[in-house]
Amino acid sequence: MKSIAAVLGALLIPLAGAWAATLTGRVVGVHDGDSITVLDDSRTQYKIRLSGIDAPELKQAFGTRSKQSLADMVYDKQVTVEREKPDRYGRIVGVVYIVGQVCIRGVSCQESKTDTGLMQVASGMAWHYKQYAREQSPTDRERYATEEKQARDAKRGLWADANPVPPWEWRRNRP
Repeated sequence: MKSIAAVLGALLIPLAGAWAATLTGRVVGVHDGDSITVLDDSRTQYKIRLSGIDAPELKQAFGTRSKQSLADMVYDKQVTVEREKPDRYGRIVGVVYIVGQVCIRGVSCQESKTDTGLMQVASGMAWHYKQYAREQSPTDRERYATEEKQARDAKRGLWADANPVPPWEWRRNRP
């Protein structure tokens, strides 16, 4: 099984540049606190894994709350995905933005992008996934780490738990 993954990984490496693109579409599904399905204008569905975060698994403490938090933010909304790479499950890993216009007193309007992964971390519904932090820009790495620390200090979301278990540890202890 590992050899198949290695072969697929080797085949995908030359294609990595092709993944560095932008995808826009409507969110038609929320699997958990860090995975969604986006439908583009050509009616093609894409499975997306939010970059930079790891949310509790559904059967884990705060798992369903994390999923609901992400669903409240993105479900049935237009998003832009800055694609980074495929993961081992065939999902696109990328930063997911809700894009909209922000107008000040009806005089000046500008596009605003909300980073949904960063919002999940800030609300205490996901961890900053430090194992993959090197794949983030230095600015994003700092923003995500700062938001996690602030959520932890304020005991928001999963940080209200006396001993929150990171999902990567939870998964490791499950068959």
